[in-house]
Amino acid sequence: MQLVDTPGFPEVYKPEALGGREFLNVLRAEKELEWTFLSSSAEFAPGKRTGKFRLGKDRLLTLPNGESKISMEDFAIAMIDELETPKHVRERFTVGY
Repeated sequence: MQLVDTPGFPEVYKPEALGGREFLNVLRAEKELEWTFLSSSAEFAPGKRTGKFRLGKDRLLTLPNGESKISMEDFAIAMIDELETPKHVRERFTVGY
């Protein structure tokens, strides 16, 4: 089950989340284009650049207390790292603490 499909998912974010899922499905069907899809954690907000985060695949990354978060600054580092040294070609990956 994806987070957008859970009962507590905020209605205000559903259109964006469902659009992202639809776009990811289009990419996964693509036969020639080299693509990468980076997903943030559940909480994605301005914060501090720590340079310390985890990468995952199709599962939401959570802290031991159940929170799922990443700062915009660390998200940007993960994105630039992928641009400079691609490790997730034709894949979705996620970033979180």
